[in-house]
Amino acid sequence: MKKIAILASGEGTNAERIIRYFTGHPTVKVAVIITNKAEAGVIRRAKNLQVPVEFLPASAFKEGKVTERLRQYETDLVVLAGFLLRVPNDMLEAYPNQIVNIHPSLLPKFGGKGMYGSKVHEAVLAAGEAESGITIHYINEHYDEGAIILQAQCPVIAGDTPDALASRVHQLEYEHYPQVIEQLLAQ
Repeated sequence: MKKIAILASGEGTNAERIIRYFTGHPTVKVAVIITNKAEAGVIRRAKNLQVPVEFLPASAFKEGKVTERLRQYETDLVVLAGFLLRVPNDMLEAYPNQIVNIHPSLLPKFGGKGMYGSKVHEAVLAAGEAESGITIHYINEHYDEGAIILQAQCPVIAGDTPDALASRVHQLEYEHYPQVIEQLLAQ
């Protein structure tokens, strides 16, 4: 059985979709959700879906404690789902090409430190882009610069608001992220 650890900082909608996708899967399971925010909505979602969830503060990431926890869960793939901390070097070294992220734009556009959530959609609209989408990528020591695994596009529609664009981008995330995770674990 291949084991996924999901790192999340927010509400957890992508984490929930991933958990639901792999519930009852014959070869893959979500072993744990780790969050750096004690009040994150992902905690409630994980508990409702009976997936172990752990709160580890930002300091635990810097001290290598999260990498230790990942090893204890025998993690095969680390999945970032709305996780807002930089992944420390010890984790990158322990899990080379085994940590993936999803970003709500077509990288390299609108990526980097501080570009997450509605900030990305606002920037896409301000730039007058004709399309947006998602990028699923491996992570490295730089924000949003790891090797791209998959990109999927959606149109930017005249009169779009950040929320309207976010809704279309979220649909792409929900559709593609679990499938890409499954493909990576089948390799």
